[in-house]
Amino acid sequence: MIASVTGRVAAIAPDGAVIEVGGVGILTHCTPGTLATLRVGEEARLSTSLVVREESLTLYGFATDDERAVFELLQTASGVGPKLALAMLAVHTPNALRVAVAGADLKALTQVPGIGQKGAQRIVLELKDRLGTPEEIVDAALNGSRRVAFWRDQVHSGLVGLGYSSKDADDAISAIEPDAGETPNVAVLLKAALRTLSVR
Repeated sequence: MIASVTGRVAAIAPDGAVIEVGGVGILTHCTPGTLATLRVGEEARLSTSLVVREESLTLYGFATDDERAVFELLQTASGVGPKLALAMLAVHTPNALRVAVAGADLKALTQVPGIGQKGAQRIVLELKDRLGTPEEIVDAALNGSRRVAFWRDQVHSGLVGLGYSSKDADDAISAIEPDAGETPNVAVLLKAALRTLSVR
């Protein structure tokens, strides 16, 4: 198993990054939050999880070992594959997922695209005692101002990492902010911001 990759960031896309290791560019699929920590041309280290299929080898990268551990645990639930597990981490932090599962918060889980009511119930049932104890419940109840600050920072960093100016990023965020809602989805908002910039 490839547990981590360290190297120069060669490219960043909306759903992943290419890390150059020993002259080889390795594509790693990442959440918007992880991508926001990367800068093209700079050195980076990602904790990784290799998913092996008959027809493919896919590497997923994470900013922390905890994210990777939660990603792998999520896939032990019925119906949760790597793409859905990554989507869950794009919407919620590891601790927020622990809180949602421990508290059977189906509303929080169904915020993830691809998870319905029954799927959320199944995830709670199968993972309730496996994800671990939430740390201080800090991420359980992010207040509105912290949540807004979080998504704005993540989307801004993601756009700048993709080569847009800070002003362009601010303008795009202002354009999509009315549609952010009370529970912002960083992945969806980043794509919306990119669409806004593409039509300018």
